[in-house]
Amino acid sequence: MNRPLLAANWKLNKTLDETRTFINELIPFTKNGGDIDIVLAPPFTSLYVACLAAKYTNIMLAAQDVFYEDRGAYTGEISPAMIVDAGCSHVIIGHSERRQYFYDTDDVINKKIKASKRHNLTIIFCIGESLSEREQGKALSVLKRQLEGGLKEVTAENIVIAYEPVWAIGTGKTATPSQAQEVHKYIREWLTSFYGAEAKGIRIIYGGSVTPDNINSLMDCKDVDGALVGGASLRADSFAKIVNFKRRKS
Repeated sequence: MNRPLLAANWKLNKTLDETRTFINELIPFTKNGGDIDIVLAPPFTSLYVACLAAKYTNIMLAAQDVFYEDRGAYTGEISPAMIVDAGCSHVIIGHSERRQYFYDTDDVINKKIKASKRHNLTIIFCIGESLSEREQGKALSVLKRQLEGGLKEVTAENIVIAYEPVWAIGTGKTATPSQAQEVHKYIREWLTSFYGAEAKGIRIIYGGSVTPDNINSLMDCKDVDGALVGGASLRADSFAKIVNFKRRKS
């Protein structure tokens, strides 16, 4: 079993004051976190404030996106070096909302992953199929394409795969534990065929309407190593319950 990773993706939410308040409320619930990784992904504007608030705790930070160049005439973009400077150890790349609204292609995602690895960031690489793709029986072929495109010429170190079925993000619908396990098992097999023995240490986490009510059953799945949490991560008490999920039986 890989070390669990529980990540909070705040998306377009939280001011500086709200960020400070959230982290101060969360800290007491994480002191007994033990052998898990806790990651918060605030908006860019809150990263440095979050870094200061989380100092001397076991809470790590992720950026919600990144650009693939270190510097240059790219108005509005943020480089890997900049997010490291703001206190990040992780970065989310390939989220379905970036693919849908900002037209991040597999090629662009691959460039972002390579650029982030050059700065020793841990990449939370998101993949997932739409409802129509699942209903047409194309889910696994879509995931295969996204994996091949995103991980082209990318080594296995510092890679986390986040399986997020698009039809479950922000909809209240969640893949059943059996559905999640089926897909995670496929991803693990694909990674093994791609990386060999190195794939064993790659964590595969689930995202898509994760809540305190379903985290235990999801974490009971053999190949689920954690969760990428959206809406349920916006309240400290809610995310704390997810972080403190009931341990799966050994």
